[in-house]
Amino acid sequence: MDRETYRTRAEAFLTELTREHYRHFAGLQADLPLEAVYAGYGDLFTREAVEELRTAAGGETRGDEARRRRYLLEFAVEGFLGQATRDVEAELARREASLQIHVDGMAIGYREAAVAQATEADRQRRGALEDARNAAVADSLGPLYREAIETQHALARDLGWPSYRAMIEDVAALDLAALGRQTEGFLAATEAAYPSTMEPELRRVTGAGLADLRRADVPWFLRDAGADAAFPAERLVPSLRATLGGLGIDLDAQPNVVLDVDPRPTKSPRAFCAPVRVPDEVYLVLPPVGGVDDYVVLFHEAGHTEHYGNVDPALPFEYRCLGDNSVTEAFAFLFDHLIEDPGWLAAHLDAHDGAGRLAHARAQRLLYLRRYSAKLAYELELHAAPSLDRMADAYARRLGDALHIEWPRETFLADVDPGFYVAKYLRAWALETHMRAHLRERFGPAWWAEPEAGAALRALWAQGQRLDADELLGELTGASLDFGAMAGDLGI
Repeated sequence: MDRETYRTRAEAFLTELTREHYRHFAGLQADLPLEAVYAGYGDLFTREAVEELRTAAGGETRGDEARRRRYLLEFAVEGFLGQATRDVEAELARREASLQIHVDGMAIGYREAAVAQATEADRQRRGALEDARNAAVADSLGPLYREAIETQHALARDLGWPSYRAMIEDVAALDLAALGRQTEGFLAATEAAYPSTMEPELRRVTGAGLADLRRADVPWFLRDAGADAAFPAERLVPSLRATLGGLGIDLDAQPNVVLDVDPRPTKSPRAFCAPVRVPDEVYLVLPPVGGVDDYVVLFHEAGHTEHYGNVDPALPFEYRCLGDNSVTEAFAFLFDHLIEDPGWLAAHLDAHDGAGRLAHARAQRLLYLRRYSAKLAYELELHAAPSLDRMADAYARRLGDALHIEWPRETFLADVDPGFYVAKYLRAWALETHMRAHLRERFGPAWWAEPEAGAALRALWAQGQRLDADELLGELTGASLDFGAMAGDLGI
């Protein structure tokens, strides 16, 4: 198949696949018919297609054509693995949507339980929900996660790479060893400050300090329900609309953007953006939880949505739909960090306890960064292990040491995203830190109220993901991604 035909069919496949993901995880349909989607595009993900694209990607190392070939190779490899694990993924989605757990004699949907745990004020009941969800993962979902990961490992070797990690490093142009050194350095640099940063906020929100905290308490801590009064539901979407307006962006004049905020029983507990057709059809899906958490999540997904919705439609498929997702995640973090900006809080919510919100956001971000740094170290170990049999202990140890919490073993495979996506989150946090500092320096502390800043962002969004995170930052400021900047941003 010639490459132009491949590109056309690849975009059609992504459109169908993303639409099905949107409809299932938005709670609009029970099934996730991955098999039917893949069946119509099997020629994209044959071994021959992967090998042909791998040869083509190795032929040129510089310029746009070389970049587009590498992005196509990454797409083909992901599709090859996705095709092989589609039945497992579909069964996982079906079980998650239909699975029920039982707590105190009451049945609750597995997905709904995650939201219930984040909104449950009673600490004992939070623990019961956690235990029941973990048991469901171990008994019903764990074997499917294992099958998916073992299949990915076997196929990477079958395609000619020495390991799954080597394959991802090659096709995604990631130096995971270098990133691991940076994140290990971040863990070391923030270790001493972690307890003193976390303790006051943990006691305020949960009533327990680090010594007594359980993993079950973390969603409630992150949720920070005590702050909800300052984040009324009726101002949620209007605050987004007003913020975008300050940047010179009219949300209501974007017919390509759809906000899906209706509650549904089988809606995924994780908000998401579904770019079905970039930039022409983009969905922002939010499962309402309430309060500050809805604001953070809505603004995060709005960052993705505005990025995808403002991509130049004339760009090649690879730059509109593929590339380094660290870039779109950075735009998402840029927007959700507004919810901790004292100036933004005062301007849009008449909230004048910016220092209190900032203290919680600082603790929350430190927890996330240390968790994901530990997750990267764990996943590097996981994907190098000859067997998955003993990795539950490594998972609990890595996460527990980083967060000073006894961490459950049951989610050691459920807590792993394909393709080392953990690395893309980490790189995105670093990129966002640099990008936010650049916007503040260029447009002032209230950059979010400057149409010129909006124009600068739209110029970046228009590029899609032509550049990776390192290239984008280099072009923007001349700097390099640096995790030391994140420690500095946290005041550590």
